[in-house]
Amino acid sequence: MATAIKTVAVIGAGTMGNGIAHVFAQNGFSVQLVDLSQAQLDKALASITKNLDRQLNKASITAATKQLALKNLHTQTNIAAGVKNAQLVIEAATENTDLKLSIFKQLDAAAPAGALLATNTSSISITKIAAVTKRPESVIGMHFMNPVPLMKLVEIINGYATSSETTDAIVALTGQLGKTPCVVNDYPGFIANRILMPMINEAIYSLFEGVAGVQEIDTVMKLGMAHPMGPLQLADFIGLDVCLSILQVLHDGFGNPKYAPCPLLLNMVAAGKLGVKTGEGFYSYAAGNKDLIVSRRFKK
Repeated sequence: MATAIKTVAVIGAGTMGNGIAHVFAQNGFSVQLVDLSQAQLDKALASITKNLDRQLNKASITAATKQLALKNLHTQTNIAAGVKNAQLVIEAATENTDLKLSIFKQLDAAAPAGALLATNTSSISITKIAAVTKRPESVIGMHFMNPVPLMKLVEIINGYATSSETTDAIVALTGQLGKTPCVVNDYPGFIANRILMPMINEAIYSLFEGVAGVQEIDTVMKLGMAHPMGPLQLADFIGLDVCLSILQVLHDGFGNPKYAPCPLLLNMVAAGKLGVKTGEGFYSYAAGNKDLIVSRRFKK
């Protein structure tokens, strides 16, 4: 894309969406944060302000940077209005294929002809998403890591039709955000989740089969493999429903039984025990935050 990207729209004001909007706004981009729910937008702005204050208290940003970020942030409940001036649109809605396809049809119709369309999907095919648009060469994956303001990696995924110009523009843009781009190709789970989710699933199987308890499994991986967080705590942080969705994409995409979700994971999701966001997963959590209280005891 010849013109430098200065205006960005982010679709979805959840955890990932507000983190992506935060990072772009902090780095001088004009950002439209779009969500159908005004309450969700208000919650996202409160979260962004809180996270900026945390950065300010740690002296990682200045007061001027905080004010610039908030000045650059705008909210909108109508997709067409939110993307009408965008040079880049990043979709960060729930990890649901039908929902993303519906959103991309709307984005293709409403966004300017030269706009690039990106998705923050963690596993869904970029090629499949691009195919519902009339600009598949301009569709790409931008998989940010959570928490977005802190994590340096952006996994950039080329769909079958993604042009080299689109890739080059997104790689350069990622660098402007202070992030590290890593370009991969479009196969189920890409790289991050193709490797991570089978590890998490194996940890759940180890618990399910009684090999060890929650804390023991996580301690082995933290102290033995130098992981900052054990796989079961990480699964809680990601969301067990999200982990299940990604494993199902891998299982369906490759047809290989090694990706089949553990029955314990299926049961926990069915029971609504989704991790941090519900207050209970492999661990229990203090209300309203991610602080661990205790690991739970499990039976097969």
